[in-house]
Amino acid sequence: MNPVVLITGQLLTNAIWAPMLGVMAAREVVLADHASDDSIGGMAERLLAGAPARFDLVAHAMGGFVAFEVMRRAPERVGKLVLMSTLANADGPAQTARRQGYIDLVEAGRFKDVVEERIPILFPVGKRGDARLLGLARDMAAETGAEVFLRQQRAIMGRVDSRGSLGGIGVKTLVLWGDGDGIVSREQQGELLGGIAGSRLVVVPGAGHLTMVEEVGVVAGAVEGFLAA
Repeated sequence: MNPVVLITGQLLTNAIWAPMLGVMAAREVVLADHASDDSIGGMAERLLAGAPARFDLVAHAMGGFVAFEVMRRAPERVGKLVLMSTLANADGPAQTARRQGYIDLVEAGRFKDVVEERIPILFPVGKRGDARLLGLARDMAAETGAEVFLRQQRAIMGRVDSRGSLGGIGVKTLVLWGDGDGIVSREQQGELLGGIAGSRLVVVPGAGHLTMVEEVGVVAGAVEGFLAA
């Protein structure tokens, strides 16, 4: 049984993994640092330096961008790959403009407004009034802080388009996506499935971008079942 490395995305802390940790209690788990670097390459190097020699990789959101870089740099070290709520393409003009808008808010001293701007794309309509989920998103953003958020934004905006390297991923891969995700589309999941031979998709009905805290049982069961198979 391989150890598992977990890495998530911007404005999120390791609190996002709490439901998964309960299911993975029998495994060695490493929580990767996604807050100290301002490039995807730097995050990947830090992950590889702190990871066991051989590991399974579970990557969420921005963590998926790091996972693609890990697979380019050290594919022999990864046993299985789980890609959650992520995509392979680089940003287009609309995404770049949205990210620049977040940066402008932070530079204007309005960091707290960033998470409020993101709530409609983090959660589907039916969950935008869920006090538990909103509280978690706000708490993680506050813990992340403006300085780390700006580093993460620079990393995301500077990432390469990974679609051309998907064919080089030769490990068993699970793609997991909530059908209420306002950031990542079904079409982008299709690009992952088409690019990574033998990969398979699990759709989480009614979940948005934070599937592992929205639909704990479905997601934890799917991930642990895949890794244990």
